[in-house]
Amino acid sequence: MKKHKICFVSSSGGHWEQLKKLQPLMDKYGGFMVTEKTMFEASEAKYFMRQTDLKDKLMSPKMVVNSLKAICIWIKERPDYVITTGTMVAYPFYLLSWLFRKKFIFIETFGRANMPTVAGKMMEKHSNLFIVQWESQMKHYHKAIYGGCLY
Repeated sequence: MKKHKICFVSSSGGHWEQLKKLQPLMDKYGGFMVTEKTMFEASEAKYFMRQTDLKDKLMSPKMVVNSLKAICIWIKERPDYVITTGTMVAYPFYLLSWLFRKKFIFIETFGRANMPTVAGKMMEKHSNLFIVQWESQMKHYHKAIYGGCLY
């Protein structure tokens, strides 16, 4: 029986801290972690992307670089699942999972109890599983299920 490979991807900071709470899942099923390269380098990650966000004036070129890196990672690792806690660093992996018909799981950030995120709104459409950590987030998404908090 084939062992499935999981790509765990998120931006740095709180999203990364939430994603690391899924370590038991990675230990059980295998996989690899992707995050942004920051001065607070996350040693647990196997791959690092350029740090960016929606307010970054260099977001477009950084997203091109991140997309090319994501394609290289995808070809090398060939994940069966992508799990993310957000944000834009995960978008190329979202598109690749949709393109190659792999499972995509989005876990909305714990930090947004009463409003949706841009990343969540963008990636909900083709997600196979969309989990929110607050019941109050349910009203913002069509596909959301309440999963409780990762902390």
